[in-house]
Amino acid sequence: MSRTALRICPLCEATCGLTLTIEGTRVTGARGDRDDVFSRGFICPKGASFGAADADPDRLTGPLVRRNGRLQEASWGEAFDAVAEGLRPLIETYGPHAVGVVLGNPNVHTMAGALYPPVLLGALGTRSLFTASTVDQMPKHVSSGLLFGDANAIPVPDLDRTRHLLLIGANPLESNGSLCTAPDFPGKLKALRARGGTLTVIDPRTTRTARLADRHLAIRPGTDALLLAAMTHVLFDEKLADPGPHLSGHLEGFDELADAVRDFTPEAVSAHCDIDAGVIRQLARDLAAAPTAAVYGRIGSSTVTFGTLTSWLVDVLNILTGNLDRPGGALFPLAATDRAPRPAAPGKGFTLGRWRSRVSGHPEAKGELPLAALAEEIDTPGDGAVRAVIAIAANPVLSAPDGDRLDRALGSLDFMVSVDPYLNETSRHAHVVLPPPPPSRSAHHDFAFNTLAVRNQVRYTRPAVPLDEGRMAETEILARLVLAATGMHGADPAAVDAMVIDRNLAKAVADPHSAVHGRDPADLAARLTGESGPERRLDLMLRLGPYGDGFGARPDGLTLARLLDHPHGIDLGPLEPRIPANLKTRTGRVELLPKPIADDLPRLRAALDTRQDGLVLVGRRHLRSNNSWMHNIPALTGGSNRCTLHVHPDDAARLGLTDGLPALVRSAGGQVAAPVEVTDAVRRGVVSLPHGWGHDRPGTRLTVAAQDPGVNVNQLLDGTLLDPLSGNAVLNGIPVDVHPSL
Repeated sequence: MSRTALRICPLCEATCGLTLTIEGTRVTGARGDRDDVFSRGFICPKGASFGAADADPDRLTGPLVRRNGRLQEASWGEAFDAVAEGLRPLIETYGPHAVGVVLGNPNVHTMAGALYPPVLLGALGTRSLFTASTVDQMPKHVSSGLLFGDANAIPVPDLDRTRHLLLIGANPLESNGSLCTAPDFPGKLKALRARGGTLTVIDPRTTRTARLADRHLAIRPGTDALLLAAMTHVLFDEKLADPGPHLSGHLEGFDELADAVRDFTPEAVSAHCDIDAGVIRQLARDLAAAPTAAVYGRIGSSTVTFGTLTSWLVDVLNILTGNLDRPGGALFPLAATDRAPRPAAPGKGFTLGRWRSRVSGHPEAKGELPLAALAEEIDTPGDGAVRAVIAIAANPVLSAPDGDRLDRALGSLDFMVSVDPYLNETSRHAHVVLPPPPPSRSAHHDFAFNTLAVRNQVRYTRPAVPLDEGRMAETEILARLVLAATGMHGADPAAVDAMVIDRNLAKAVADPHSAVHGRDPADLAARLTGESGPERRLDLMLRLGPYGDGFGARPDGLTLARLLDHPHGIDLGPLEPRIPANLKTRTGRVELLPKPIADDLPRLRAALDTRQDGLVLVGRRHLRSNNSWMHNIPALTGGSNRCTLHVHPDDAARLGLTDGLPALVRSAGGQVAAPVEVTDAVRRGVVSLPHGWGHDRPGTRLTVAAQDPGVNVNQLLDGTLLDPLSGNAVLNGIPVDVHPSL
C-alpha cells in the first residue's frame, strides 16, 4: 500500500518541496509540493527523478575497507577502527596539517554536511582544507568579505520585485539558480518581463536564459571585469552614480573608486569584450535609470582570470545605482538559523593570506587553500606534505584541474577515507569508504541555501523512509568520523552534538546581546527538543536565531516544535534592508575600494594593452546534471545532457570539423577528444565542453555513467592558472587549439 511523505529536494540549489510516493520502503514517485511555502509546487527533472537517484543500484550499502590492496566489505566497527588506526599515527607523527580535508559540493545539500565538517576541522586543527568553492564561487566570498566584512554576506537579486535584471555569466534556466536560492527561477524571469521589467543576459553562449532575455550580449569570455569596470566608469563620468540616502552614509572610498576606474572607458574595453562602446554606455544608463534593478553574476563570471574583481564590480554597480539593500534591488537574506541581529558596530573585517600553501605559496581565502593545489601538496616531498586525505562528498579527480595528476597523487597517500555513496573516480583510492544512506532516509534543512534565498522562509523534513537494517545515518557517520580522527574513537557519537550544544550555549549566555544572556546553560540545554542530536542542534539554532523564541523570551518565536507543526514550512516574509547592522568591516561601513582590490586593479589595467585572439573554451551546465554522480541516473542522461564539444558553424567550417565526429582539444594542461556538436548556441571563437564527465577510470562502480563516459574538461588545465585573490581555478576563457581527431 502506498503512502506519501514530504521531502525537500537536495539535488540542486533551488531546494524545492517534494511530495514523495512510497511503497514499502521504496520511493516510486515524486511531484512538487503545491503547499510548500517557497516552491509552490515547482519541480524540475532532477526532483522528478528523486526515486531513481534514491534507489540507484550502484549506491554502496555498507563500508569498504582496503585489505591486501583491495577494497572489501566490512562492518561499521571495522571501518571506524581502520579510520582511527590509519589517521591517528600520521597526525601524531607529522602533525594535523598532514591531513588534507576535501569537501565537495553535496555537503551543502545535506544537514550532516553542514553540521559536522566544521566540528571535524576545529578538532583536527588542520590548515590543509580544500573545497569545491575554489572551482566555483570563492571570488564572491572574497569580494563580499572585503566589501562587507563577512565572506558569507552575499546579496541576492530581489527577483519578485525588481524591474531590471542584468545577468552576467549566469544561466538559471539550466542551473535553477546558484548563490541565489529561488525555486522556479524560469517562472520568476517570465514574471519580471510580464510586469514590464527588463532582462539583460551577458554570456558568450546563447543559453536558454539568453533566449528568454530582452537583450543578449555575447561577450568574449574572460572579459567580464573589463565590461563592468567600464559601466562603473560611465556611472561616474556621466554623474549617474547615486547610492541613495539609505547607503550614502555607510560608504567608504567613493571618490577613490571613481579614480580607480578612470582608465576603463567603454572605448578602451570595447575591442576586448567585443561589445560596442555605445552599447556599454547604454547598459550603464539603463541600469541607473531603472526604478529598481539588480546585477547578478555567477559561475561564468567567477571562474575566470579576474573572478574576484568581477564579483566585486557586480556589487559596486548595485551600490552606485542605489540598488543594494533595497526592495527590488539586491538584498541580504536573513535565515532562521542565522545569528540574531546585533546593533551596528565595526567588526573584525576580512583578511586574506593568513597562511600560504607549502609548495606554491598560494594564500588562503576563507580558511581554504585552492583545490587546484591539492595534488602538489601531496606529491611534492618534504616537511608538511599532505599524507592523508579525508574526502567528504567530493570527487576532485573530475572537479579539480589536472585530474590525472591528482589521480596519481591520491594513489600515493599513506591513508585516505572517503564519505561517499559511490565508488567513483576519487573514492576508489580510499583505504576506507563510508557510504551515507539514500536521501529519503535523511532529515533535511537547508542551512546554507536559506542564507541565499530570495525570500525568507524555513522548512524542515524528517526522513521519509526509515533506515534499512545495517545502515548508518549520515549524521552518525560524520560524528563517528570526528571521534575516530581526533583521538576519541569509541566514544558515544552523541557526545559530538552535546559538545557543540554546550559550547554554543556557553557563548550565548555570555553575550550581552543574546536573548539568553545570563541564564543557566544547563537549564537551556534541558529545554531543547528533538529526536536526535542533530535535531536538538537545529532547535538550538532556531531558538537563538533572528526569528527564534529565545527560550521563552519571545513566546511566538520559532522552535523545532513549531516548525514540525508546519510541514510545508513557514514563510518569514520578503527580504528587507539590513545595512548597517550586518556590516562587519573594521570601519563599520561598506568599503568600496579595499586594499587587495586596489592592488589587483593594475593587473586589469594591463589587460587593456593586450588582446588574445584564437579559440577559447568555456564550460556549460545541463538542467539534468548538477554533480558528476548524476550521470549514473538513467532518467538524467541522454537527450541534450551529453558530453559534446559545441562549435560555431563558421569555426567548424574553418577548422574542418564535422558534426558528430571527434575533435582533439589541446591546451596548456593536456588534451581530450570529444565529439563535435555544430551549433550557433556558442559565438564565434568559443567552444564549450560540460564539466563533471570522464567516467572511464578503472575500479569504479558507476555502471550507467561508464556506458557514456565523456571526457574530463578539467584535464585541459594544469592547475597553475588561478584568480590570485581567491585562489579560484580559471575554468572559463581558456585558450585552446582544436583539430579534427585522426
